[in-house]
Amino acid sequence: LPKTCKDTKQLKGVAEDGEYYLIIKGTILKIYCAGMHSESPKEYVTLVNNEAENFSEVFGHRLHNPTECPYNGSRREDCQCRRDYTAAGFSTFSKVRLDLNTMHIITTDLQFARTHDGRPVPFATAGDCYSAAKCPQGRFSINLHGTGLSLSETTKWISQGNYAVAEIQKSPDGTKVTGKCGGYCGKCTPSSGNGLSVQLLS
Repeated sequence: LPKTCKDTKQLKGVAEDGEYYLIIKGTILKIYCAGMHSESPKEYVTLVNNEAENFSEVFGHRLHNPTECPYNGSRREDCQCRRDYTAAGFSTFSKVRLDLNTMHIITTDLQFARTHDGRPVPFATAGDCYSAAKCPQGRFSINLHGTGLSLSETTKWISQGNYAVAEIQKSPDGTKVTGKCGGYCGKCTPSSGNGLSVQLLS
């Protein structure tokens, strides 16, 4: 079996974008090959749980009084807020780019992302400018279940900005992560920059 989408193109003579089986570090994995008509096709992983559990958000509401955390930190559309945070956005992901050399998901590759509101937000990223009182409202969700991949145990998130806080929850097998992040203004991103380290599920 081929090891890359380029191999697939050369070995099988196919020029159609689609799902192909590749050998990745000794394991057979289903990979979506994009750009097969080009010289350098790219590898993507189709997210089986699709967009409902693979999204990134920068929340757009800002409290009039940022020293508070009203409603015990739960989100309310009728909050005493203005909705004017220019970095706000909401993106969902159906596939993510996988760098086979580093085994990282490239969080900033948005080829198979849809931005429903505001600006595009990278995979595994969230933020807001809601409150300075540890009251994060920006959310992200990752669900790699059914892809054959999980997040590496070393994967961590860092908070950036002012009064920034991140609440990250990972499933024991590393296939699911949810995060609530924000500040005044603040966000969280994977600590390794644009790459999210993944491993083959044993």
